[in-house]
Parts: sequence; C-alpha cells; structure tokens
Amino acid sequence: MSKRDYYEVLGLSRDASDEEIKKAFRRLAMKHHPDRNPGNKVSEEHFKEAREAYEVLADSQKRAMYDQYGHAGMGGFASGSGMGGMNFGDIFGDIFGDIFGGGRHGPQRGADLLYNLEVSLEEAVLGHTVEISVPTHVACPECHGSGARKGAKPMTCHDCDGYGQVRMQQGFFSVQQTCPTCRGQGKLIKDPCSACRGQGRRKQIKKLSVKIPPGVDSGDRIRLSNEGEAGDPGGASGDLYVQINVRAHEIFTRDGVNLQCEVPVSFVIAALGGELDVPTLNGRVKLKVPHETQSGKVFRLKGMGVPPVRGGAPGDMICKVVVETPVNLTHKQQELLQQFEKTLSTDNKHSPRSKSWFDQVKKFFEDMKR
Repeated sequence: MSKRDYYEVLGLSRDASDEEIKKAFRRLAMKHHPDRNPGNKVSEEHFKEAREAYEVLADSQKRAMYDQYGHAGMGGFASGSGMGGMNFGDIFGDIFGDIFGGGRHGPQRGADLLYNLEVSLEEAVLGHTVEISVPTHVACPECHGSGARKGAKPMTCHDCDGYGQVRMQQGFFSVQQTCPTCRGQGKLIKDPCSACRGQGRRKQIKKLSVKIPPGVDSGDRIRLSNEGEAGDPGGASGDLYVQINVRAHEIFTRDGVNLQCEVPVSFVIAALGGELDVPTLNGRVKLKVPHETQSGKVFRLKGMGVPPVRGGAPGDMICKVVVETPVNLTHKQQELLQQFEKTLSTDNKHSPRSKSWFDQVKKFFEDMKR
C-alpha cells in the first residue's frame, strides 16, 4: 500500500509555513495520541503517520528533498534523524500539557461560593435589597494578600523560575509537573506574615448587600463578582452566587409571570352580583362579580401579576371564584332558606347545571340496563 502524501496527512498545502506545520501536527497528535486512545490501533497508525510526516516537513533539508523527489527522495534519511532546529520534545511537552492539564499555574483563583437566600413572594415580585452574612476567606489586611511580612516581598522560585511547573525530559517526551518547591505558586515566601502565617488570607464573616431584582423566582441565581473566597497570594477572588428560594404565600400562588388566588364569594353575591375587594401585591382592587356567577369562574386582572426578571410586560392576577355555603345558621335563617327553596321551580330552570347533570345520570343508568 503506497504512502499518503505528507502534506495530505497533515491537511496542509505545499506552501504551508513552519508554524502551520507544527500546529497541524500538534492538532493530530492531540487527537490520535496513544495515551488518549488506549488500545485503538487505527488512532495509533494515524499518530505514526502524522509523526513521520512532521519529521520530514519540519526539517528544511528533508522538506526540500521531499518537495523535489517525493517519498523516493527520503531514502537517504533515517527516520527520526535531525529535526531542522525544531525540538520534537518541546512540541510533545505542549501536547502533554494540554492532555494532562499543564500550563502555567501561578496564583490560583479563589473558590466560588453558593449562598441560599429565602425571600417572601412580595420581595421576589417587587424587588428588595437584603443584607447577608457570608463566612469566607478574605485577603489578609496585614499583608494585603501577599503572604509576606510587611516590608518583605515573595521571592521567585529558583527551581521553576516562577513558572510554577518543572519539566522532565524522557527521550522524545517532555512531561510537565507541578513544582514541588513552590507547589505551583511560582514564588516562595521566606518571611511570612504573622497574621495569616503566609497564607495571604484569613477567615472572616463578610456582610454584603444583595439587590434582588423584581421578578426573580425559586432557583434563580444572583452573581456577585469577586465576593467569593480570596485566591492564593496574588490570585483573584472567586464569585458568590446567591440562590433564591421563594417561601410559599398564604394567599397567592405563582405560575410563571401570573399570580393566582381563590376568592370566596357568598351565594347571595354569586346569585345577585356585586363588588368585592381583592388583594394584589400592589394594593386592593375592586372585582365586579356579575349575577349568576358559578363557583370556579375565573376572572383575570391584567398587569397585576409578576414583572419578568429580564424586562417586559407584567403578568396577570387570576382570581378563581369559590362560592361558599353558609354555616352556623340560626333557626330563623334555616326557615328562610326553606321558604326560598319552595319558591324555586321544580323543573330546575334555576339550576341549569343540576338539570344537565341529572339528565346525564338518568341516561347513564338507562344505558346500564340495556
């Protein structure tokens, strides 16, 4: 089986620059390296093919011979010989850095924190500002987060030259690991701060003011940048995420941007009509109940609901009528109701829903007998 063109292997044109050749090989090596594809023979062959192409095209002398004579011109060169000034170990160091999380360490960013905040429905819908206390680590005020005693400065680590990592060469491969001397910080503190013992941070209860925007709901998070834990000396602080939990309300329930409530109505008002004072989160409003209103009837008050947290028109207040049966009647009241009952017609024209229901029941039993 004939060899593929080296430029084709790396996916390059013949006028590709040295940097483009290096990037192309690095991309393929990252994809097909045996450490990333254990036991995958196809990836292993692709990796060997890419490495062979790179060995030739990265060397100016070999590349010139290949461009003129193709694979036949490579007979005079041993595989893996001179690299034309390009360090094969360096490129593998870059690759292993990406595979195993290498790269400059230096001061580490502080951890993000999560604070659970319980608020009332009114606070969530209308917006509110609340004070919270968060136990965290903050930059030491004595050394301003440097970890060094006042007047002293951290020294650059002599083992890694401030890089935070050291490189170990093993043949072609260059493997990076965290510097054991400075533990990846890149700096050493010879004269530590007595207040924080060189840590650069101290425990503290931080008091913060959190602005709750109108319209938030349970599960929403408010991000406070740089209010998390302090990082290592010289590192940035993390963020604080305030997660909202809205308490259940005695009157209202929430459905997205709408609010819902049940409105108890006497059977007299339901029959004759009238007006009721209905509570909303913006104050009382009048609800007109038309005559002959049935239990379960829904009324919608436009714009009396929840404003969307990202802007837009507020939702509605949805009021569901619940007709109440009177209780604790006096003897006189019971007599009046009985007299009222006698005035109702026997054909149920005053109770159309009952008539319809009884008709359906009658038909049901007739069908059962068949």
